[in-house]
Amino acid sequence: MTPTLFRRGLLLATAAIALTPVRAAPIRPLANDYIALAESPDPQGMPLYTPSILRLDGGRLVAAYERGGTGRANNAAYAFILTSDDHGRTWTQRGALRMTHARLFTAGKSVYYLGQKGDLQIARSDDRGETWSGQVALTQGQSWHQSACNVWHANGHVYLVMERRVGKDNKAWPVGSLAPVLLRAREDADLTQATNWTFASELVFADLIPGYRQNQPELEYFGVPFFPQAFPDRHPVATSPKRRTNSPMGWLETNVVQITDPNHLWFDPAGRTFHLFMRAHTAGTGYAALAKVVEHADGSMTTQLERAPSGKTLLFLPMPGGQMRFHVCYDATTKLYWLLSSQATDSMTRPDRLPPERYDLPNNERHRLVLHFSKNMVDWCFAGAVAITASPKEARHYASMDIDGDDLVILSRSGDARAKSAHDGNLITFHRVRDFRGLVY
Repeated sequence: MTPTLFRRGLLLATAAIALTPVRAAPIRPLANDYIALAESPDPQGMPLYTPSILRLDGGRLVAAYERGGTGRANNAAYAFILTSDDHGRTWTQRGALRMTHARLFTAGKSVYYLGQKGDLQIARSDDRGETWSGQVALTQGQSWHQSACNVWHANGHVYLVMERRVGKDNKAWPVGSLAPVLLRAREDADLTQATNWTFASELVFADLIPGYRQNQPELEYFGVPFFPQAFPDRHPVATSPKRRTNSPMGWLETNVVQITDPNHLWFDPAGRTFHLFMRAHTAGTGYAALAKVVEHADGSMTTQLERAPSGKTLLFLPMPGGQMRFHVCYDATTKLYWLLSSQATDSMTRPDRLPPERYDLPNNERHRLVLHFSKNMVDWCFAGAVAITASPKEARHYASMDIDGDDLVILSRSGDARAKSAHDGNLITFHRVRDFRGLVY
């Protein structure tokens, strides 16, 4: 064969390969396998909630969760703290307390567990989670809320958000009555002392929207709320074959971050601005709620809404899974924000045609836990599905995560076929996404 004929043959073969259809590989879960850190002895009466996970220097993992329902009878402890020194394969219980909506974090040489029992509560460990102090109240006569969302370290301080319920006029799920409050404390202080915490000013969701309490919210052009609301009660969306209702709009389960990119429109060169990203309860999907906190020279902190360059207020921001509890983790190595959230696939199904095992409204899908990354907290790239179950009743949701070397360690509020519902699961499951930075493209 002459060189010319060979080249023609090569070109024809290359063209034939290029025209051959390529079958795309389906998305495979990154960490469907799990270790059951906790299992309810009473799946119908004792759901498990609020998983929190923390990786300490040296590799120790600390985890926590709480029991609900019958798990709180007879003044029993219902919040439990465990440690693992073999990468999460086995766990040892170290603490038993009475608080809810709590998360683990480090400050200085101590590990803390902060949540609420009406008032804010906190406990401390000075030996890497081996033993725990008794819990201490940080407030008096107040009502708080949260989940095990993230914690931010900056300027020699630790920052986290708890949500205070302001007023009692909301008879339904009171997320419209919540004010996300950024708490700040010095890393080297004793955080069981209330005087060592500074609280930001309060901003209540219901107060931000004219007409909210008259059920005529002045929000147009992007379909919020998706289903009608009936403040102060629930609005019936479907009654058959299963009752489904919509509570008035609100925000909850707040994560806090700082913008680190000097090119970002929201970058603060003084390092004194903190952005709050919250689950947006709108009865729809794909939106998170947004606010920010600005620190002042006198140490006080003011909570306010963000604005676009046009001057328009930014209360809602597109985010995959923003309609459910999500978790944000910043990776200094890649300078990327990682988002662990629930994936919605059928929020446009008529409520009366949802399968009976689906919990609540169409946007309340809880069995697909997915991972995204972003360099700016606005534009998100899909990194992969962490865990997916075959049934919408068998949840993988409300998860927390931390970075463990090259991996992400994840603790999920989960359930199997024995669970009461997707909301009230019977398992706390541990997952590991290996080499997570290799998912960046």
